[in-house]
Amino acid sequence: MSRLMLLDTPSLYYRAFFGVPEKVTAPDGTPVNAVRGLLDMIARLVADRSPDRLVCCMDADWRPAFRVAALPSYKAHRVAEGGGDQTPDALEAQLPVIDAVLDAAGLARVGVPGYEADDVIGTLAVRGAPAGPVDIVTGDRDLFQLVDDGGPVQVLYTARGIRNLDVLGEKEIAAKYGIPGRGYGDYATLRGDPSDGLPGVPGVGDKTAAALVTRFGSVAGILAALDAGEQDGFPAAARRRVEAARDYLAAAGTVVRVVTDIDAPELAGLDDRLPDAPRDPAALAELSERWGLSSPLQRLAKALARA
Repeated sequence: MSRLMLLDTPSLYYRAFFGVPEKVTAPDGTPVNAVRGLLDMIARLVADRSPDRLVCCMDADWRPAFRVAALPSYKAHRVAEGGGDQTPDALEAQLPVIDAVLDAAGLARVGVPGYEADDVIGTLAVRGAPAGPVDIVTGDRDLFQLVDDGGPVQVLYTARGIRNLDVLGEKEIAAKYGIPGRGYGDYATLRGDPSDGLPGVPGVGDKTAAALVTRFGSVAGILAALDAGEQDGFPAAARRRVEAARDYLAAAGTVVRVVTDIDAPELAGLDDRLPDAPRDPAALAELSERWGLSSPLQRLAKALARA
């Protein structure tokens, strides 16, 4: 049995960018706060959690066409003028550095055209669970839908920081939201998520969404109950509100559901073994000197050597 750790890398480098002061710069004055913060996060995770395998999952497409086609409002508020997302310029400049450092260090890094990091995580979690426990590191609640006590697949939620991770499996999700452990996707579909441009069903809040998912199991189960003319199990006015939102509910499943079956060459034969030494020491040394990364890279190397 081996433990697989899947990093929602965009979630982590955004957290690092906003959590580490921008005055942290390379010798030439270029901000490297996101790079340094991400490396320290990975070092801490490896040291504290001792994974045998690790993958840095990336967004090859932050707003996939299949999700926009289903629900045009999906992340529409994040689209910058002229297209693309609203990534701060100081962070955008660091992304190639992050890629180069991860590659030179020998950490598996993968994204798949047309998919978000969430979908890569979902696919690798399903594939990896038979070989041992899977830890998903993220600050994105969408990935709560992947928890599976039988896998086991759990989420290490970063809302309180890498040193204070919330470890969430099915029991913890059920206790936190009052829903079946793997029902978070259906719950989010009903109540909505403004951060993703997901409107939800008007008039259906947290409590009603939880009650509906608990009673009927899923959005599909709710719609089947409507088709069957069931009256029981619907809180006051909820039946009418859900009935009026049928078109939205039919589309939202495609948007909210994390893909777990990507078939792509990028994932075939992926070497996710945690290295005990850098893949390209010369390149890593050059990157360290150019971007002033000696301290975080030393901490990462120490964590990898111990693991």
